[in-house]
Amino acid sequence: MDVTLAEVLRDAVPYALPLRHPFRGITVREGMLIRGPSGWGEFSPFDDYAPRAAGAWLAAAVEAAFGRWPEPLRDRIPVNAIIPAVDAAQAGALARVAVLEHGCTTMKVKVAQRGEVLADDEARVASVRHAADTALRARDDLDGEVRLRLDANGGWTAAEAVRALQRLSAYGLECVEQPCGSVDEITEVRRAVDIPIALDESVRFAQRGAFTAADIVIVKVPPLGGVQAALDLARGWGGPVVVSGALDTAVGLSAGLALAAALAGDPPACGLGTGALLVDDVVSPPRVPVDGHLEVGRVAPDLDALMAARGRLGDDRARWWRLRLADAWEAGGAERVAALAA
Repeated sequence: MDVTLAEVLRDAVPYALPLRHPFRGITVREGMLIRGPSGWGEFSPFDDYAPRAAGAWLAAAVEAAFGRWPEPLRDRIPVNAIIPAVDAAQAGALARVAVLEHGCTTMKVKVAQRGEVLADDEARVASVRHAADTALRARDDLDGEVRLRLDANGGWTAAEAVRALQRLSAYGLECVEQPCGSVDEITEVRRAVDIPIALDESVRFAQRGAFTAADIVIVKVPPLGGVQAALDLARGWGGPVVVSGALDTAVGLSAGLALAAALAGDPPACGLGTGALLVDDVVSPPRVPVDGHLEVGRVAPDLDALMAARGRLGDDRARWWRLRLADAWEAGGAERVAALAA
């Protein structure tokens, strides 16, 4: 795959999409879509990613636009709903919508957010549990039960995690994602509680011992450098995998769906239902789950929706994104892109 920076930038379109609720400290999702002979790719590392880390996101976008993805083994993927760190009433409302309108029965609830206390987390989790269970009883076409996952994004110390999980386990938890920042702390938590531990940041940042401390591994395409790289990691791990997104547009989500579709076995509900967090998308209407699933396949943006998303971004910010892409290319993206052809 012989691709130059000029080719990547030639059809690159920056965008800005408003969020329904603050997520990861932002209210607007920004990034760039790039077009190539294979279709569209998305480059959208969060602002706090250094150029070299952003190079992995660029390689994933180039793979999507100029390369090939593995052959899919299925044509649709089950997904979970994501409940941001909102108040209990809003969390319950989001859970009801997720079940009644989108057919999702697995909820991932954000906890351990800065400025909050355990009582806030418990109120949110309890509200989601009650609202989702009630909504599920109202939909007799959905099988199974509501599953709750927690995502702490490394926000607890080991002691805080043990205390929180002992209390929150009363609401029935499938797993907790990244309870602490370090593998040593996570290992301590794993010894103290009987709740499966899913690791995200520890795996992405290649912390020593991450795989031995995990019951489940969270795999995201953009920060790992593409679908094939993420698939290689998942196969090397060999244990349970949950494919997740990075608050992507419909274009970016298609890469995560391609990964989930290439995994052996039936995938658990994947964290790819984030389209429900966007007010608008680069397709119209935004891509949201139907009967708890998303269809596998490449996605091209709608011209009107893409131009509206471009129009929300000022010219200074648009130039910043083009410069950021070039910096990511020079800081490691070019090497990663060259490796895609190896």
